[in-house]
Amino acid sequence: MPTGELRYSSETSANDDEAWVWAQIKAEARRDAESEPALASYLYSTILSHSSFERSLSFHLGNKLSSSTLLSTLLYDLFLNTFSSDPTLRAAAVADIRAARVRDPACVSFSHCLLNYKGFLACQAHRIAHKLWTESRRPLALALHSRISDVFAVDIHPAARIGKGILLDHATGVVIGETAVIGNNVSILHHVTLGGTGNTSGDRHPKIGDGVLIGAGATILGNIKIGDGAKIGAGSVVLIDVPPRTTAVGNPARLVGGKEKPSRLEDIPGESMDHTSFISEWSDYII
Repeated sequence: MPTGELRYSSETSANDDEAWVWAQIKAEARRDAESEPALASYLYSTILSHSSFERSLSFHLGNKLSSSTLLSTLLYDLFLNTFSSDPTLRAAAVADIRAARVRDPACVSFSHCLLNYKGFLACQAHRIAHKLWTESRRPLALALHSRISDVFAVDIHPAARIGKGILLDHATGVVIGETAVIGNNVSILHHVTLGGTGNTSGDRHPKIGDGVLIGAGATILGNIKIGDGAKIGAGSVVLIDVPPRTTAVGNPARLVGGKEKPSRLEDIPGESMDHTSFISEWSDYII
């Protein structure tokens, strides 16, 4: 297939996917407005009055992140202009909302995620801040970063690079440093830190591969690589590279199965959300 045709096909598919998700969101909002009249005005102003997913998302983020000196109308225009001019941001937002709906059993609908999931909202706001950072609009990017941290309790430096299909589950206390890189289809739980090891500058934060699952309270420090499809157990402290398709657990973290022949994962933990299948190999502890 010629390159032009491939690009057209890819863009058409992304547009169709966005249109389908937006149709689902509107249908869910109508249903909820009918069943809960107290929310009807809120649902109309936030979802049903808008003609597209990016308009609804921009309006909602603008209201969430506004302050007495950072007006919601200014933020709405900023978010909408950025989403409208960059289809990759819209595609990433659609992939993220799909990830939440599929991977989190507590996510009862797409509209619920759009309205109430602060991990999803923080991730989309970060994408805007990152775009501003790459365009050398750094004071505005840092101001937005500060508001995201204040409102959502999620601290992602605007220079950090994040893929699509990202789930920040619960999200409270997530910290992602300036030079961190996160691949696609990654799931990260609350109180996870992707940090540095001191006050050195330069490339100093973790690189997270595709399909990784990072459990609650895990700390990953330094310019290290977490390989594709790896799993980091809850509460672990990781200071060295973790090979692809392996599980690291503990403080300091060790590989399940041992360093020489670590147990290999068959599934993609960032998508399966399987946190505990390694227990029988890791410990015989019984309560």
